[in-house]
Amino acid sequence: MKIKSIILLGILLLSGAVYVSANTDNVAEEVAWVVGDQPIWKSEIEEAYQNMRYEGVPVAGDPYCVVPEQLAIEKLYLHQAEMDTIEIPDAMVFQNVEQMLNGYIMNLGSKEKVEQYFNKSIPALRESLREMVRNRGRVQEVQRNLTKDVKATPAAVRRFFEKIPTDSVPWVPLQVETQILTVAPAVPREAVEDVKARLRNFTEQVNKGESQFSTLAILYSEDPGSAARGGELGFSGRAEFVPEFSAVAFNLNDPKKVSKIVETQYGFHIIQLIEKRGDRINVRHILLKPKVAEKDLTEAVNRMDSLRSDILDKKFTFEDAVFFSQDKTTRNNKGHMVNENTGSTRFQMSELPQEVAKHVADMEPGDISEPFIMTDPKTNHEIVAMVKLTSRIPGHKANISDDFQLVKSMYENSRRQEILDDWLANKIKNTYIRIEDGWRNCDFKNKGWIK
Repeated sequence: MKIKSIILLGILLLSGAVYVSANTDNVAEEVAWVVGDQPIWKSEIEEAYQNMRYEGVPVAGDPYCVVPEQLAIEKLYLHQAEMDTIEIPDAMVFQNVEQMLNGYIMNLGSKEKVEQYFNKSIPALRESLREMVRNRGRVQEVQRNLTKDVKATPAAVRRFFEKIPTDSVPWVPLQVETQILTVAPAVPREAVEDVKARLRNFTEQVNKGESQFSTLAILYSEDPGSAARGGELGFSGRAEFVPEFSAVAFNLNDPKKVSKIVETQYGFHIIQLIEKRGDRINVRHILLKPKVAEKDLTEAVNRMDSLRSDILDKKFTFEDAVFFSQDKTTRNNKGHMVNENTGSTRFQMSELPQEVAKHVADMEPGDISEPFIMTDPKTNHEIVAMVKLTSRIPGHKANISDDFQLVKSMYENSRRQEILDDWLANKIKNTYIRIEDGWRNCDFKNKGWIK
């Protein structure tokens, strides 16, 4: 207790004082807030504000009021995380940090531009991001623990909805429910062999020093997410790749060598190691996808068109025909498409695959589309599909009978926020907090900071 008091006394002596910090290029530093025994430095506020601007996070009000208040709230949660002994796995922190750094480099153009933007070396920025990611994770875990017992009964949801002011009831955009039937023509062996031959040729060019792997990736790779970066995928763990890709990539040891050809659900790859760092690797790859023959697609469209005619002639139903669909997920669900975002069968138009949305747009409930070619989001191969519009729910103000799941989610979010607000108000009330002159003249979101 005595040691903690001495630390707090030292912080209070520094509060409001100005000193020269070796870590801020001789820029005058100062303590802005003290929360418990934790200071919030001006440099912390500046750095947090810069990160918010980069991430496009809106700041509602004076940033030199909003940002330090957010940092103060974070420190209250982190103190709770200490008491609850909450930790975030190092591997998870590492993964998120490397993804963020890779994103910075991709968006800004180079490591040098990232260092210039953040006014930090890459190692120093990596260390700052580790602390930020770890702290965010610990705060989120505390919030989950505080709100884990929130449950919504139908009666509670109805009472919640009845109290929503009429002008605050949310608008639900147009939604549709659809069924789908798909056929996937086989990729011809000749197309597969052609792709493999091209990849073997790329490997030979790299091994002979005739071409750079990254140059070939830019010119020929069919992975739109990495081709422009020379095929580079950024530091990743095993779980971030499909198993077939991981098995080969994580066995590479020589950055000068090119892997054997790897087949995955996305196509065929060759891989080159860039760097290993613990249980993470950075590799580049070239992806080529064998194409379905045009004649096979045409034949599948014709067969599907005959099937549609039989359905329209009432020889059997769309649901009967779905038995022959090659998509197991929808076949076992009578063709109904399920929205992965909500778990329901309702989709806003923007949530549907582009080709499906295009055909559904002008259909009426019960209509069956003509067959069309689309890209299977699971395999990236071209398939032939036909959809039936089951229902169209016009845009409307939410109501309890049609939109129970939406209202239930609103109720649960509201209850969670109430719990967090009450917890925070109590923490502010019972924690030593000092705000220095020059940082106090603010309209804070939460009451009780200034005591």
